[in-house]
Amino acid sequence: MTTPLEIVLSYHRAWTSQDFDLAMTYLADDMVCHAPAGRLVGAEAFRGFMEPFSQILVSSELVGSFGDETTAMLMYDTSTRPVADAPGAELHTVRDGKIVELRIIFDRLPFEQARTVAATRSAPPEGAQTE
Repeated sequence: MTTPLEIVLSYHRAWTSQDFDLAMTYLADDMVCHAPAGRLVGAEAFRGFMEPFSQILVSSELVGSFGDETTAMLMYDTSTRPVADAPGAELHTVRDGKIVELRIIFDRLPFEQARTVAATRSAPPEGAQTE
């Protein structure tokens, strides 16, 4: 029998290696995700949120993991193109071999700061003529 922790570690390995199609196989269609951006309902809504993050991922290192008969928790450090140090934690509820609920914790501030810097760099200089 596969444990919730084994399922979640397989899911984690899939998305951190940018194989989001494989990662999706570990999620229930009606899964619910609680993230700093809000509540997402359904695997496809979650994909729209998480897959873009997996595409900017440079590396990920698992810091710790724990599981019991229904849940698994992971803590990890990631490095992304815009943010070099982006730690995260996830609490998963697993039922019938699928992740049915996921609570993600990460600091959004460094990503917002990176977006602001990128927007400032791409904006035309003040007073410049635009067509």
